[in-house]
Amino acid sequence: MIVTVQGKPAYAYTGGKTFDASLPTAVFIHGAEHDHSVWALQSRYFAHHGFGVLALDLPGHRRSAGPALTSVPAMAGWLAALLDAVGVARSFVAGHSMGSLIALDFAGRYPERATHLALLATAMPMAVSDALLDAALNREPEAIGLVNQWSHSTLAAKPSCPGPGFWLHGMNQRLMEHVSASGEPHLFHTDFAACHHYADGLARAAQVRCATRLIVGRRDAMTPPRAAKAIADALAQAGTPVDTVTLDAGHALMTEQPDATLDALFSFASRAPREVQ
Repeated sequence: MIVTVQGKPAYAYTGGKTFDASLPTAVFIHGAEHDHSVWALQSRYFAHHGFGVLALDLPGHRRSAGPALTSVPAMAGWLAALLDAVGVARSFVAGHSMGSLIALDFAGRYPERATHLALLATAMPMAVSDALLDAALNREPEAIGLVNQWSHSTLAAKPSCPGPGFWLHGMNQRLMEHVSASGEPHLFHTDFAACHHYADGLARAAQVRCATRLIVGRRDAMTPPRAAKAIADALAQAGTPVDTVTLDAGHALMTEQPDATLDALFSFASRAPREVQ
């Protein structure tokens, strides 16, 4: 589905169903140098089980027009504008890696608009090393290779997504290469810089009013489980219901543990929304 957002076309995958704004809405936000397809299994299941689905391509990524936005708050504002454009007042919001920061900022900035919040492979701060920032800016193929290697905890997860026998490393490598080729120069660096410079996460967590679930990978080398603790603590201190689900996976939760990730998301999003205080 193509939607005009802030005067430019934006793409949202609707899970094989025509989007219906009268249903509970589930929003899925991808991470750096990715697109909506990382949520293929999870978003399609939601769409066929009672939700209107919006799995987004962020600006400048694949089917959404650029330029890419350079800050997490700008991306959260863009998400609010997209929901306005499709007539959705409140939604379940899930984000992976960079997408988790966007989801967190959105839910804190617009607490009345989030029914549930799911943060996958998250961290605060989400610092990126100088060496990786430099590689993303000047040697993007090298950066893609490094991140692809670090994102996976095994050579062949069983079962994997979209099915047993698919090579997760090769799929993710090609996806990032496609996103790079179709986007503006230095897109990976733009995404990484947005993560690296985002400093409002704990303040936004204190403003979240919906129930929140953190989904982390036990073997995540990029955003290890301990990196999510500050967000969990900030949410709890603000009186927000929060829990953490730990999966036997690395950073690529949706493909290494597709069914477990889906179960953690769907069981949570199906709960009655908490009333905004």
